[in-house]
Amino acid sequence: MSKRTQSVRNLFAAGPDVQSSADTRQPMQRVASGAVRSLKDTFSEVERDYEELKQRVADGALPVDIDPSLIDPSPFADRFTEQDASAVEALKQSILEHGQEIPILVRAHPTETGRYQISYGHRRVRAAIELGVKVKAYVRELSDERLVVAQGVENSAREDLTFIERSVFALKLEDGGFDRALIQTALSVDRQEASKLIAVGRAIPTWLVEAIGRAPKIGRPRWQELAEVLNEEAAAGKARKATADKSFNHKSSDDRFIAVLRAVKATEKASSERIGALVAKSADGSQIATLAVSGKVCKIQIDRDRDEEFAKFVMDRIPDLYENFRQIESGSEA
Repeated sequence: MSKRTQSVRNLFAAGPDVQSSADTRQPMQRVASGAVRSLKDTFSEVERDYEELKQRVADGALPVDIDPSLIDPSPFADRFTEQDASAVEALKQSILEHGQEIPILVRAHPTETGRYQISYGHRRVRAAIELGVKVKAYVRELSDERLVVAQGVENSAREDLTFIERSVFALKLEDGGFDRALIQTALSVDRQEASKLIAVGRAIPTWLVEAIGRAPKIGRPRWQELAEVLNEEAAAGKARKATADKSFNHKSSDDRFIAVLRAVKATEKASSERIGALVAKSADGSQIATLAVSGKVCKIQIDRDRDEEFAKFVMDRIPDLYENFRQIESGSEA
């Protein structure tokens, strides 16, 4: 009988007290139940942390890296394309030295899968594109209302939007169907200021705003002045002629505004000269008052040093004079 056959017989013939040689050589090792529970708890904690991290990313609480070529402008852009090249260069240098310290804010594009729309951070996106690096961004679910409020509040906090950029932004929101209350919130202004912004944006043609640019040193009063004089006959033609001048595009944005304003005010001056005969004189031939017409405004001018009291007298009589005029007009129509 072979050794192999004998070994098999011995195995099956052995009683319950006989152990296999393997059992004899190596007693069974048991893992303590406490260690198993501890290991399970560790895995559960890691899973919870991972799920929490995924949720925070989904909620936009943590930034993610995005290819800047996948980011489109806001449908309600509050900033002109023209930007200060030196500021962008400084931002690029900062990113190279310290990385991008402040993430931008985007939302998933509502109609194009895999793309995004930006709320704020246009310069950081431009810098990232020029550097060939990804941009850090918060990705959040934003309605149109939340999108414009976020970008308006962020830019208002930095106070780097010029008056005309704010004006055009306000007009875009108005034409986009947003109510005045939301426009006020987005721009951090009261109702009166919002009305002025929209009025200027509507009065100045888009082509002229684009030709002039951001005009960072030009404030509300001068833009309002331009809006007013543009109502003059032939003013738009004068403005277009000014923008067509060979030197126009070589000027700074502020200087382009001044060139347009001067050209249009020359039209206003010529118009005033055409009605120069409208002068009120006293019996002895002295000039009492003149009538100046510009845009939608008629101005009666009285020499303050000589006739201030007379000017007050006239103001007190204007309601009666206006009522008499209305009655005469009504009589002539009958």
